[in-house]
Amino acid sequence: MDRARPLAMVDNDDLLDDLLKVAAAAGFDVERAADLAAVRAGWAHAPMVVLDEDAARRCAETGLPRRPGVVLLASGSPPPVLFEHGVAVGAERVLGLPDAESWLAGAIADAVEGPAKDTGRVMAVIGGRGGAGASVFAAAAGYAALRRGRRVLLVDCDPMAGGLDLVLGAERLDGLRWPELKLSAGRVAASSLHSALPGNERGQSRLTILSCDRANSELDPQAVATVVGSAKRGGELVICDLPRHSTEPARVVLDRADLIVVVVPAELRACAAARRLVERFIDEGREAQLVVRGPAPGGLRAEEVASTVGLNLLTGMLAEPGLAMALEAGRPPARPRGPLAEAADLAVEVLCGVPDAA
Repeated sequence: MDRARPLAMVDNDDLLDDLLKVAAAAGFDVERAADLAAVRAGWAHAPMVVLDEDAARRCAETGLPRRPGVVLLASGSPPPVLFEHGVAVGAERVLGLPDAESWLAGAIADAVEGPAKDTGRVMAVIGGRGGAGASVFAAAAGYAALRRGRRVLLVDCDPMAGGLDLVLGAERLDGLRWPELKLSAGRVAASSLHSALPGNERGQSRLTILSCDRANSELDPQAVATVVGSAKRGGELVICDLPRHSTEPARVVLDRADLIVVVVPAELRACAAARRLVERFIDEGREAQLVVRGPAPGGLRAEEVASTVGLNLLTGMLAEPGLAMALEAGRPPARPRGPLAEAADLAVEVLCGVPDAA
C-alpha cells in the first residue's frame, strides 16, 4: 500500500523546487495542492503540511482546525509576518531554506515513516589485531539479528579490507556500494537504503549490506553519520565493521555505538596489540566488551586475555569447524549453530538490552 505523502501549497517556484529537492534527497515525494480546496481535502490525513506565506495566510483566514505537523517555509530568513501566520494556523515550525534543509529532510522522513516498531541500536565491531576476524563476527551478528526477526544494516567502514560483501558471498548481488551511494541531505529514509543496497530478506526481516568496493575509496564521515543515524531511527540494528586505525568515519560510528565489541584471538601478540587499542578507547572515554576467539596455541584462557587487554569479557568462542573453507567458497557465516553463531547471538542479545547511546 502506498504511503501518504506530505501535502504542500507553495506558489513560489524557487521555494517549491527547494522543497522538492529536500524531499527527494530524503527519499520521498510531495503532493502539491493546487488551491485551498485541495489543502482542505488533505488537511486531516496528510502526514505533514507545508505552506508558504500566502498559503499560510489563506489557511488561517479559512479557519482550518489545528493539527500537528504544519510547517511554514520561506526562502532565506523567514519574515516576521510569517511567524504571525504561523501562530494563526498553529504551525509547529517556521523555517528558512536552505539553512533548515537538514531538519526538514528529517522531519519529512519522520512524518511519513512514522514511529519505528523496534528500538534501533548500533554495534561497532573492531579487531584487536589485523586478521582477528572482526568482519566475520560482524557478518555473523547480522545473521543472528536476522534470525531474531530484526531488520539489520551491515555497514562496512574499512575501505582497505577488500569489501564486506566478499565475506557475505554477496559480491554479485545487485545494489550500490559506498562509492556509488550519493547522499546530499542529513537524512535518508531507511526504505530508500533497502531499495538501493543489496540484501537478503526473510519474511518481514531483512539484512541490508552497505559494503566498500575494491577501490579503497575514502568514506565521507557525514555520509556515514547519515546512514547510521537514519537506520537507527528507523528501528534497525546497525552493525558496523570498523578498521583498527583511527579514522573520522570510524569515530562517527563509535560516537553513536550502543555496544562496542573488540574481537581478539587468544594469542599473546594479539593481546599486546589489543591493549594499545583499548588504551586509545580509554583516552577517548569509550567502553567496549571483548570476544576472545580460539584456539589458544599457548593455552590462554578467555578470562586471562580479558585481564591482559583490560576489557570486560563478553564471551569466548572455540574455533568454527570449516569456516575458512566456507568463506573461501563464498558461503557467508550464517549457520544457526556453532561457536560463532552462539557468540554472535549473545552479542546481539546484549545489544538489544543496552540503553541507547547518548
